Amino acid sequence: MKVLAIETSSLVVSVAVVEPKILIAEYVLNQERNHSEKMVPAIEMVMNDSREDIKNIDVFAVAHGPGSFTGLRIGVAAIKALAQAFNRPVVGVSTLDGLAFNLAFAKGLICPIMDARRQQVYTSVYKWSEKGLTRLEEYMALPVRDLISLLDKWDEPVNFCGDGTLVYRDIIEKEMGNRAVFAPPTHALQRASSIAWLALEKALEGQVLKYWELKPFYLRKSQAEQKFGSFDD
Repeated sequence: MKVLAIETSSLVVSVAVVEPKILIAEYVLNQERNHSEKMVPAIEMVMNDSREDIKNIDVFAVAHGPGSFTGLRIGVAAIKALAQAFNRPVVGVSTLDGLAFNLAFAKGLICPIMDARRQQVYTSVYKWSEKGLTRLEEYMALPVRDLISLLDKWDEPVNFCGDGTLVYRDIIEKEMGNRAVFAPPTHALQRASSIAWLALEKALEGQVLKYWELKPFYLRKSQAEQKFGSFDD
């Protein structure tokens, strides 16, 4: 089973192709956000350089959120279009799950934090065991100091990753001291390969969707929706 995954939830544009136990190819670009221009060429580059035919992809996957609302919409729309064109199932993977998977086998807790603006972070808490990655908390959008207070109920080291570390590292280090461990740049940001591995696990368990069932997972409403409400309220 081959999986093609894309990650567009932040500044990063990433595309990967995997099959069981093999990372076939991965592209990562961490620059100014311009996903609508970069993503399709990235997919073409990965497929051409790996000499894979997109017709042989069995499952299409995407980081469906949380993250940049625009980035999520672009990524989800692209994967839905590919799945429709080639009549394949899709898998949506949490961006936070993907970030946590970057730190597989880390000792202690794993805490991805994404800058959610408005003095908040998107986050959750995970732990790795012989059974794999386990999420210990709900997906959350909250102030970083509230997250630090939440983490006080554990006495283990906490491994942080995600672009929120670039914004809040000083606060975290001041409040948590040596308990806080920060991922190196190679593992700190979103990667499509992590999304692909998690999607592969889901697909092998039959947890797939039809393309029209896939939707972005925003976690919180946009600023306009919070101010004026939405038609769904």
